[in-house]
Amino acid sequence: MHRRLVISAVTAALCGSTLAGTATSASATTTAATVDCRRVKCVALTFDDGPVADTQRLLRILKDRGVSATFYLVGKNVQRYPSTARDAARAGHQIGNHSWDHADLTRLSAAAVRSQFSRTDAAIKQATGKKPTTVRAPYGAHNATVRAAAARPLVHWSVDTLDWKYRDTARIIRVVNANTRPGDIVLLHDIHRTTVDAVPGIIRALTARGFHFVTVDQLFAPATLPVGKVTYHNRAAYRP
Repeated sequence: MHRRLVISAVTAALCGSTLAGTATSASATTTAATVDCRRVKCVALTFDDGPVADTQRLLRILKDRGVSATFYLVGKNVQRYPSTARDAARAGHQIGNHSWDHADLTRLSAAAVRSQFSRTDAAIKQATGKKPTTVRAPYGAHNATVRAAAARPLVHWSVDTLDWKYRDTARIIRVVNANTRPGDIVLLHDIHRTTVDAVPGIIRALTARGFHFVTVDQLFAPATLPVGKVTYHNRAAYRP
């Protein structure tokens, strides 16, 4: 009898732990999805040019800290690392289209630009099951042809870390912390190890300042971004 009671107690404790963990995860997901960036400080961390092998490390960092982000993926890299693109989407991160091979789209014909976007859409949809709802032009280079071919909102950035130029983890953290305001979109590149190394420090610094980390779509909710136009930030929305 005593043995049965012990087993029952242990089973109940394990079930309680499992349920508590489930409740905590659900609560965290609900909170992240219902953040109102008009009322609280929000920032969208965005990562360009992946996926690459080190993107998996970044995904672990974000998961451990409960942070949502947006990934602007290059089609040929999605083709090479489809499981990483799928993992990012399944983790709740937003996926965007960043062209097929990171060409300067302003130098291409309208047909070639449409191909850059459509091939990337196809690769991302095959990997994740969804077509991206936003586009980011490589180098931020756009013109009327690019905007028309995108046929959806173009999302660029308001905080440029220049992490591709200065491969300095401490500098990246300082630049983000010094320049980020509520409603900002931060440009980062997970193709650089020094950038991925900087992410924990960025999260610590901005968390200490009261920021919530959201996807691009969450940053602008409940508004809908305009199709064929470029958006850089949502600073005007924050009215605490």
